[in-house]
Amino acid sequence: MIVRHSRGEYPIDFRSVQSIWAGLKPLDPIVTDQNVARHYAEALSSFERVFVLPAGERTKNLTQFGRILGWLAGVGAKRSTRVVALGGGVIGDLVGFAAASYMRGVPFLQIPTTLLAMVDSSVGGKVGIDLPAGKNLAGAFHAPSEVWIAPDFLNTLPARQHRNGAAEVWKAGYIHRPELLDALRKNPVRPRHPDLRWIIEASVDMKRQVVEADEFETNGLRATLNFGHTVGHAIERQLSYRRLLHGEAIAVGMVCEAKIGERLGVTPAGTADQIAADMAQQGLPTEIPLGLDRRELVTTMAGDKKATDSGLALSLLTGWGTCKLITGIDPAEVVSILISE
Repeated sequence: MIVRHSRGEYPIDFRSVQSIWAGLKPLDPIVTDQNVARHYAEALSSFERVFVLPAGERTKNLTQFGRILGWLAGVGAKRSTRVVALGGGVIGDLVGFAAASYMRGVPFLQIPTTLLAMVDSSVGGKVGIDLPAGKNLAGAFHAPSEVWIAPDFLNTLPARQHRNGAAEVWKAGYIHRPELLDALRKNPVRPRHPDLRWIIEASVDMKRQVVEADEFETNGLRATLNFGHTVGHAIERQLSYRRLLHGEAIAVGMVCEAKIGERLGVTPAGTADQIAADMAQQGLPTEIPLGLDRRELVTTMAGDKKATDSGLALSLLTGWGTCKLITGIDPAEVVSILISE
């Protein structure tokens, strides 16, 4: 599979884990996290330049970004050096942003090791970090030189992380690939799913088509990939990136945004109930966690990158497989909807 962008193109290759290790060079600078380093300690011992970071969303910050830049300089990385991002979405976003910044841009290879990263964050060239004011507020568009996907990395993934990634697969179905919904409702994502390769390929191909048509998020199409994310990101921020994983927060966000869409007359009636049933079947949460103030949640949503001076902006379903960015939404109305849900 090839992804074309304004500066060229990059391949998405499906490989085995063994072929990934064989394809890397001994001096490739590899950035990974503690979870991956623990599972693949023997394989990583063959490489001379490996930088291990703490696992989790809280690592995606300015401090760790600076540490990566300092490490790249310390190991003598040059403008032609290919930096390897080996890990989940946090590592991919963080390392990609460092690659975009180091020497004003060096190539980087995405090797996603989680389902969420395989189906979503490793493709599309959006890289960045979180700021105290919100998620992904500092970043860049910096396409990878290649993406290598090895589904057998998922054999070491905990079941909760499979569910976490499944939220983005369901999202792909909701916004652009309704045939995914039919398959998932019959057989939700689980470890060693018989159709896992097809699920990953279908999700990646959907994202490929969207980012090729709207690389820099200028015509509203790419913004549809954020269905569930405006509310979901606000939940993550309010929880200080604890309690819920990203996909779990997005599952709640999709239910909430479907309810908002229904109340605004954009989303067909009954959509939110069906999404809630889908998420429950997948083992994902469907309600805003107890203790979160809805008004504070909406205040956090106002800091979302899509928001404008005229109000909130949400990517809302207009049917199964169709989605549209709606701008100028009154925050007070969203507060009322979330309080009543």
